[in-house]
Amino acid sequence: MSAASPELPPGPPAGGFWRRRLLQPLQRQLVQGVTPRKLAATLAVGTVCSLFPFLGFTSLLNLGVGVALRLNQPLLQGWNQLLGPLQLLLILPYVRAGEGLWGAPAGAFSVDAMLEAFAGASWGEFFARFGWAGVHAFTAWLVTAPLLLAALYLPLVPVFTRTAGRLRRASVLPVGA
Repeated sequence: MSAASPELPPGPPAGGFWRRRLLQPLQRQLVQGVTPRKLAATLAVGTVCSLFPFLGFTSLLNLGVGVALRLNQPLLQGWNQLLGPLQLLLILPYVRAGEGLWGAPAGAFSVDAMLEAFAGASWGEFFARFGWAGVHAFTAWLVTAPLLLAALYLPLVPVFTRTAGRLRRASVLPVGA
């Protein structure tokens, strides 16, 4: 070691613990997936996952799919919350469509009865009563999911691409030009 270049002891990493462990990951989540294609994918995938016909699973489903596809999580979860009422409205149509796909007779299914049984019955009683309705709803969702994904993603890509181009041009031009 020379006297001209003394070695300094290693200092704390740049940014500190809270910045590295909390702030930077949060900032990365906010800006991840903000290209036109990723935004279109976020809304399309978020819609499909948010309409999953089982209550209580959509947030985790959106989280898992969003992480796997590197989609914008804040937008994905916000969209999921906005689509909650639509999810409830589509449970019965999914059950009926699934009954048609399976060739099953229309059962005496109602969302109110399902929610009441979910709150008051044991898991075994609930699944004995509504298990096939769940299979029917899942089947219909599985059949419609790719169609809904394509119907949303394909038109959203050009819309977001045009919007991004307009925003890019607007940010380059001076005010009043």
